[in-house]
Amino acid sequence: MEELAHPYVPRDLKLPGYVPISMSMSSIVTIYLGSSLLVVFLVWLLFGRKKKAKVEKLLMCWFAFSGLTHIILEGYFVFSPEFFKDNTSAYLAEVWKEYSKGDSRYAGRDSAVVSVEGITAVIVGPACLLAIYAIAKEKSYSYVLQLAISVGQLYGCLVYFITAILEGDNFATNSFYYYSYYLGANGWWVLIPLLISFRCWNKICAAANNNVEIKTKKKTR
Repeated sequence: MEELAHPYVPRDLKLPGYVPISMSMSSIVTIYLGSSLLVVFLVWLLFGRKKKAKVEKLLMCWFAFSGLTHIILEGYFVFSPEFFKDNTSAYLAEVWKEYSKGDSRYAGRDSAVVSVEGITAVIVGPACLLAIYAIAKEKSYSYVLQLAISVGQLYGCLVYFITAILEGDNFATNSFYYYSYYLGANGWWVLIPLLISFRCWNKICAAANNNVEIKTKKKTR
Protein backbone atom coordinates (compact mmCIF):
# COMPACT_ATOMS: atom_id res chain seq x y z
CA MET A 1 0.00 0.00 0.00
CA GLU A 2 1.40 3.39 -1.04
CA GLU A 3 2.10 5.77 1.82
CA LEU A 4 0.14 9.04 1.57
CA ALA A 5 2.20 12.23 1.41
CA HIS A 6 1.82 14.52 4.40
CA PRO A 7 1.92 18.36 4.33
CA TYR A 8 4.53 18.77 7.05
CA VAL A 9 8.12 19.99 7.13
CA PRO A 10 10.64 18.45 6.91
CA ARG A 11 9.29 16.61 3.89
CA ASP A 12 11.20 13.44 4.77
CA LEU A 13 9.41 13.14 8.13
CA LYS A 14 8.20 9.54 8.39
CA LEU A 15 4.52 9.21 9.30
CA PRO A 16 3.45 5.69 8.28
CA GLY A 17 -0.31 5.34 8.06
CA TYR A 18 -0.90 9.10 7.83
CA VAL A 19 -4.53 10.03 7.12
CA PRO A 20 -5.14 13.53 5.64
CA ILE A 21 -7.15 16.14 7.53
CA SER A 22 -10.86 15.98 6.77
CA MET A 23 -11.96 19.20 8.51
CA SER A 24 -11.23 22.66 7.17
CA MET A 25 -9.02 25.07 9.08
CA SER A 26 -11.95 27.48 9.54
CA SER A 27 -14.11 24.72 11.07
CA ILE A 28 -11.37 23.65 13.49
CA VAL A 29 -10.62 27.22 14.62
CA THR A 30 -14.31 28.17 14.87
CA ILE A 31 -15.12 25.19 17.10
CA TYR A 32 -12.12 25.90 19.33
CA LEU A 33 -12.87 29.61 19.67
CA GLY A 34 -16.59 28.95 20.17
CA SER A 35 -16.04 26.39 22.92
CA SER A 36 -13.44 28.65 24.58
CA LEU A 37 -15.82 31.60 24.60
CA LEU A 38 -18.53 29.36 26.03
CA VAL A 39 -16.23 28.38 28.92
CA VAL A 40 -15.36 32.03 29.58
CA PHE A 41 -19.05 33.01 29.46
CA LEU A 42 -20.07 30.25 31.89
CA VAL A 43 -17.32 31.13 34.37
CA TRP A 44 -18.19 34.83 34.18
CA LEU A 45 -21.88 33.99 34.63
CA LEU A 46 -21.19 31.69 37.57
CA PHE A 47 -19.01 34.16 39.47
CA GLY A 48 -20.38 37.41 38.02
CA ARG A 49 -22.92 37.89 40.78
CA LYS A 50 -20.35 37.55 43.54
CA LYS A 51 -18.54 40.60 44.86
CA LYS A 52 -15.30 40.02 43.02
CA ALA A 53 -13.04 42.56 41.36
CA LYS A 54 -13.15 42.45 37.58
CA VAL A 55 -9.49 41.41 37.40
CA GLU A 56 -10.22 38.38 39.59
CA LYS A 57 -13.13 37.36 37.36
CA LEU A 58 -10.89 37.68 34.32
CA LEU A 59 -8.25 35.56 36.04
CA MET A 60 -10.81 32.84 36.76
CA CYS A 61 -11.85 32.91 33.10
CA TRP A 62 -8.21 32.62 32.02
CA PHE A 63 -7.47 29.72 34.34
CA ALA A 64 -10.64 27.91 33.24
CA PHE A 65 -9.77 28.34 29.56
CA SER A 66 -6.11 27.53 30.13
CA GLY A 67 -6.75 24.56 32.40
CA LEU A 68 -9.26 22.89 30.09
CA THR A 69 -6.98 23.49 27.11
CA HIS A 70 -4.11 21.83 28.95
CA ILE A 71 -6.15 18.87 30.18
CA ILE A 72 -8.35 18.15 27.15
CA LEU A 73 -6.45 19.36 24.11
CA GLU A 74 -2.87 18.79 25.21
CA GLY A 75 -3.82 15.72 27.21
CA TYR A 76 -5.22 14.13 24.05
CA PHE A 77 -1.97 14.79 22.23
CA VAL A 78 0.13 13.24 25.00
CA PHE A 79 -1.94 10.06 25.25
CA SER A 80 -2.71 9.67 21.53
CA PRO A 81 0.70 9.10 19.91
CA GLU A 82 -0.76 8.08 16.55
CA PHE A 83 -3.36 10.82 16.11
CA PHE A 84 -2.10 11.36 12.55
CA LYS A 85 -3.51 7.92 11.65
CA ASP A 86 -7.03 8.77 12.81
CA ASN A 87 -9.60 8.19 10.05
CA THR A 88 -12.74 8.96 12.06
CA SER A 89 -12.54 12.77 11.76
CA ALA A 90 -12.33 12.99 15.55
CA TYR A 91 -12.08 16.68 16.37
CA LEU A 92 -9.07 16.50 18.71
CA ALA A 93 -7.09 14.46 16.19
CA GLU A 94 -7.98 16.99 13.50
CA VAL A 95 -6.76 19.83 15.73
CA TRP A 96 -3.32 18.28 16.06
CA LYS A 97 -3.08 17.35 12.41
CA GLU A 98 -3.79 21.00 11.62
CA TYR A 99 -1.52 22.45 14.30
CA SER A 100 1.35 20.24 13.13
CA LYS A 101 1.49 22.44 10.04
CA GLY A 102 2.91 25.08 12.35
CA ASP A 103 5.14 22.67 14.26
CA SER A 104 5.67 19.19 12.83
CA ARG A 105 7.36 18.07 16.04
CA TYR A 106 3.86 17.22 17.26
CA ALA A 107 3.18 14.79 14.43
CA GLY A 108 6.73 13.47 14.77
CA ARG A 109 6.38 12.96 18.55
CA ASP A 110 9.47 14.99 19.46
CA SER A 111 10.55 13.91 22.95
CA ALA A 112 10.95 17.48 24.27
CA VAL A 113 7.47 18.46 23.10
CA VAL A 114 5.86 15.32 24.51
CA SER A 115 7.61 15.86 27.86
CA VAL A 116 6.55 19.51 28.15
CA GLU A 117 2.98 18.79 27.08
CA GLY A 118 2.75 15.81 29.41
CA ILE A 119 3.76 17.83 32.46
CA THR A 120 1.45 20.65 31.40
CA ALA A 121 -1.55 18.37 30.89
CA VAL A 122 -1.12 16.31 34.07
CA ILE A 123 0.12 18.94 36.54
CA VAL A 124 -0.47 22.49 35.26
CA GLY A 125 -3.96 21.80 33.90
CA PRO A 126 -5.48 20.58 37.19
CA ALA A 127 -3.59 23.32 39.05
CA CYS A 128 -5.36 25.92 36.87
CA LEU A 129 -8.74 24.55 37.95
CA LEU A 130 -7.60 24.64 41.57
CA ALA A 131 -6.65 28.28 41.05
CA ILE A 132 -10.26 29.09 40.13
CA TYR A 133 -11.40 27.64 43.45
CA ALA A 134 -8.62 29.46 45.33
CA ILE A 135 -9.58 32.82 43.83
CA ALA A 136 -13.29 32.27 44.36
CA LYS A 137 -12.83 31.27 48.01
CA GLU A 138 -10.03 33.79 48.67
CA LYS A 139 -7.67 31.08 49.88
CA SER A 140 -4.39 32.15 51.47
CA TYR A 141 -2.41 30.18 48.88
CA SER A 142 -4.14 31.80 45.89
CA TYR A 143 -1.33 34.13 44.81
CA VAL A 144 1.38 31.54 45.42
CA LEU A 145 -0.54 29.03 43.31
CA GLN A 146 -1.15 31.52 40.51
CA LEU A 147 2.54 32.43 40.50
CA ALA A 148 3.60 28.77 40.43
CA ILE A 149 1.26 28.01 37.53
CA SER A 150 2.40 31.05 35.55
CA VAL A 151 6.09 30.33 36.10
CA GLY A 152 5.44 26.73 35.03
CA GLN A 153 3.73 27.91 31.83
CA LEU A 154 6.57 30.32 31.10
CA TYR A 155 9.15 27.60 31.69
CA GLY A 156 7.26 25.26 29.36
CA CYS A 157 7.18 27.91 26.64
CA LEU A 158 10.90 28.60 27.05
CA VAL A 159 11.73 24.90 26.66
CA TYR A 160 9.34 24.69 23.71
CA PHE A 161 10.87 27.61 21.82
CA ILE A 162 14.51 27.02 22.77
CA THR A 163 14.49 23.35 21.74
CA ALA A 164 12.99 24.36 18.39
CA ILE A 165 15.77 26.89 17.84
CA LEU A 166 18.44 24.36 18.81
CA GLU A 167 16.97 21.88 16.33
CA GLY A 168 16.97 24.36 13.45
CA ASP A 169 13.56 26.06 13.87
CA ASN A 170 12.31 24.62 10.58
CA PHE A 171 9.11 22.80 11.46
CA ALA A 172 6.40 24.99 9.89
CA THR A 173 4.86 24.33 6.49
CA ASN A 174 5.09 28.02 5.58
CA SER A 175 5.34 31.47 7.17
CA PHE A 176 1.58 31.73 7.69
CA TYR A 177 1.50 28.68 9.96
CA TYR A 178 4.75 29.71 11.62
CA TYR A 179 3.41 33.10 12.74
CA SER A 180 -0.22 32.17 13.35
CA TYR A 181 0.18 28.74 14.99
CA TYR A 182 3.73 28.44 16.30
CA LEU A 183 4.16 32.03 17.52
CA GLY A 184 0.63 33.44 17.64
CA ALA A 185 -1.14 30.60 19.44
CA ASN A 186 1.65 30.14 21.98
CA GLY A 187 2.33 33.83 22.52
CA TRP A 188 -0.66 34.16 24.86
CA TRP A 189 0.97 31.64 27.22
CA VAL A 190 3.96 33.96 27.46
CA LEU A 191 2.25 37.35 27.73
CA ILE A 192 -0.56 36.51 30.18
CA PRO A 193 1.55 34.39 32.59
CA LEU A 194 4.12 37.22 32.64
CA LEU A 195 1.43 39.71 33.69
CA ILE A 196 0.01 37.32 36.29
CA SER A 197 3.49 36.59 37.68
CA PHE A 198 4.20 40.30 38.05
CA ARG A 199 0.88 40.90 39.81
CA CYS A 200 1.28 37.93 42.16
CA TRP A 201 4.86 38.90 43.00
CA ASN A 202 3.70 42.37 44.02
CA LYS A 203 0.80 40.95 46.06
CA ILE A 204 3.03 38.46 47.89
CA CYS A 205 5.70 41.10 48.58
CA ALA A 206 3.08 43.53 49.85
CA ALA A 207 1.65 40.89 52.20
CA ALA A 208 5.14 40.00 53.46
CA ASN A 209 6.02 43.67 54.08
CA ASN A 210 2.73 44.21 55.88
CA ASN A 211 3.43 41.20 58.11
CA VAL A 212 6.90 42.57 58.94
CA GLU A 213 5.42 45.97 59.84
CA ILE A 214 2.86 44.35 62.13
CA LYS A 215 5.56 42.35 63.94
CA THR A 216 7.74 45.48 64.24
CA LYS A 217 4.90 47.47 65.81
CA LYS A 218 4.22 44.68 68.31
CA LYS A 219 7.89 44.62 69.36
CA THR A 220 8.00 48.39 69.89
CA ARG A 221 5.03 48.41 72.21
